[in-house]
Amino acid sequence: MANPSPGYSIQLRVEVSARVTATSEVVAAVADAGAVVTAVDVSESRHDRVMIELTCNAISAAHAAEIAESLRARDGVVVHEVDDRTFRMHVGGKLAVMPKTPLRNRDDLSRAYTPGVARVCLAIAEDPAEARRYTVKGNTIAVVTDGSAVLGLGNIGAAASIPVMEGKAALFKQFADVDAWPVALDTQDTEEIIRIVKAIAPVYGGINLEDIAAPRCFEIERRLRDELDIPVFHDDQHGTAIVTLAALVNALRIVGKELADVRIVVSGVGAAGSAIIQLLRTEGARSIVAAGRRGILHRGEHYDDEHRSWIAAHTNEDGLTGSLADAMVGADVFIGVSAPNLIGEAELSSMASDAIVFAMANPDPEVDPMLAARHAAVVATGRSDFPNQINNVLAFPGFFRGMLDAQASDIVPEMLVAAARAIAGAVGDDELNASYIIPSVFDPTVARSVADAVAHAAENARTGEVIDIESIEGEAVA
Repeated sequence: MANPSPGYSIQLRVEVSARVTATSEVVAAVADAGAVVTAVDVSESRHDRVMIELTCNAISAAHAAEIAESLRARDGVVVHEVDDRTFRMHVGGKLAVMPKTPLRNRDDLSRAYTPGVARVCLAIAEDPAEARRYTVKGNTIAVVTDGSAVLGLGNIGAAASIPVMEGKAALFKQFADVDAWPVALDTQDTEEIIRIVKAIAPVYGGINLEDIAAPRCFEIERRLRDELDIPVFHDDQHGTAIVTLAALVNALRIVGKELADVRIVVSGVGAAGSAIIQLLRTEGARSIVAAGRRGILHRGEHYDDEHRSWIAAHTNEDGLTGSLADAMVGADVFIGVSAPNLIGEAELSSMASDAIVFAMANPDPEVDPMLAARHAAVVATGRSDFPNQINNVLAFPGFFRGMLDAQASDIVPEMLVAAARAIAGAVGDDELNASYIIPSVFDPTVARSVADAVAHAAENARTGEVIDIESIEGEAVA
């Protein structure tokens, strides 16, 4: 059964008779209904009645309604309000635009706007590169989506995707002081998306593609990278690959195995799975088997999707066929970016000793983490209520901070590897254990370490120097 979560936090405003045990009785009733009480206060008091403000975590929206009904059913209890705190957080949106320079008088206005601003416009017209210095371009990115693959919700459309894009923009600002803005496009036509993004690109220093369904996302990313002079980052691909590699680097340290020697099974061959496989190969993984809905990808089958064709041609050198369960026999590492409840006891017990399981389907992973922990030496998920959360927020804020600082125009694989190494290096030798292979998303050193590593890699890519990943990692950690 799922546990109460802050994602379903509610605040109840309850009126009860003014007796000594009134507050404790309400708290006990809510706890008996299966909630976790996080705050309680008496907000109003009269000689015969008191008003109690109680905050608690529920399991679901339906469970929250049940909690309120359980209180209404009690004699002498009046429930005046039930406030969903998640929805309350979103009232009016999560972003605002604030001027960096106060406009207090005509003097300020003359420089910020007309007539003074014309001189800055002409300077940029003469040298477009000056836009990075004199406009928001130097620190601003667009978070672009078409709403076709939002979280685990699927194709919910542009308007419904905005809360996620706002949240992403807030994370950019919070963790790396990058200004980001949601751009939710009311079209799912590949050519139109490419045309629109190219048209709005002048104001941005980078493009973060988000929640665009595969395989369309691959073409959009490829074309935009070819046709724009600013970096284009698809977080579902690059961000997931970075944090997965970071977690795997440290997990392998725990079990004493080398990336080049382990056999890796990847479940899911969409945007995330494809990028993970490519980055693992870049870093030296030699034995990877990928499985999709139709089973193991192999060279003997034709795939209409060019990305699955690439995976089939560059993995599974032994030519395995069959199901995901067949692939897992003897595997050292399982990486799931697919669907819930795909594997169980039999598959886990068939893996090699000291196995590593990354079950990252969200919100419900490929296997119950508690079950996986009975068989594997290291277990990680994409959830915040289990140890070792593999979360893209460890990567994308610092990654863009580094690209903006370096004024990068493109992304090269060395940047992704450098970012992964920086994240892995944020966990010190004295901290590393099976329940702590990746730093907290609130570790204040991570974004800066990633930014420094990415900027270093970008500079080396610009000058054509050979990148020393180990030196980048050391500098990032320092």
